[in-house]
Amino acid sequence: MKQFKNILYVSDATDDQDWAVARAVSVAETNQADLTLATGANAHFAHLQALVEAHKQRLNIRFEILEDNTHIEVIRTVLKNGNDLVLKPAENPSWLKRIFGNFDMNLLRYCSCPVWLMKPHETPSYNNILAAVDFDPLHPLGQDHDLNREILALASQLALSNVASLHIAHAWEAIGEKTLMSRDITTLDGVADYVEKTHIPHKKGLYMLGEELRESLGADTYRRLAPSFHLPKGPGKKMIPQLAEKLQVDLVVMGTVARTGISGLLIGNTAEAILDQLTCSVLAVKPADFKTEISLAE
Repeated sequence: MKQFKNILYVSDATDDQDWAVARAVSVAETNQADLTLATGANAHFAHLQALVEAHKQRLNIRFEILEDNTHIEVIRTVLKNGNDLVLKPAENPSWLKRIFGNFDMNLLRYCSCPVWLMKPHETPSYNNILAAVDFDPLHPLGQDHDLNREILALASQLALSNVASLHIAHAWEAIGEKTLMSRDITTLDGVADYVEKTHIPHKKGLYMLGEELRESLGADTYRRLAPSFHLPKGPGKKMIPQLAEKLQVDLVVMGTVARTGISGLLIGNTAEAILDQLTCSVLAVKPADFKTEISLAE
């Protein structure tokens, strides 16, 4: 199972973060990980210390004072300390419909390690977790295989620890379907046949990932997890948020960088559109070879 060893919690610089610190402590305890709490040198520092005082006997907890409360400073801290997970309360800006602000989105764009943004005052335990995977239907275990494996490993681990329902989703489209339907020479049966032929490899690819997850977890654990599979037809930027709302999902685990040249979960495009619409917590991961543009140097 995927485990984190060096977690960075980013304070939101208020006294109203007990719920978020509790999540960070819980994740650190589950993973037996070191926990660093990053905060500015402000009046809330003492409150943050008080929140974790009782956990210092069980966890290795340290503090990092940020010179600037920016995504750049956080990412430099990650690079300096080798953190493998960033946990942060979502900004929830009151003037926007989305719960992720500019700080959050920049972390998602540029941070090389997984970023877990928590919906304000979320429940201590998740009930429904959605893993959104993307792949080339002709090569489902191809270029994005490692990223999809990490998404599924994280989502299944969290579903098991929260005793939550796991949903695995892959959105697909029959490109050109509307164009075919508009042509007089194309019959409805012909269009339906084309759509079904397009659907089949997407379905096979999703279940191939499911079978690989079964092998990874073991038959008994997989049976206990009993994931549900979803193949919504339509663009991912529309279907994933709709599915998350329909299933009352508490956490979406997704990638934010996809293969070049194929529509997928690409930050700045489909992934950014998805994030703009989600109203739940998000755990976002990138491929292992992702390199951030931000460096330790000023």
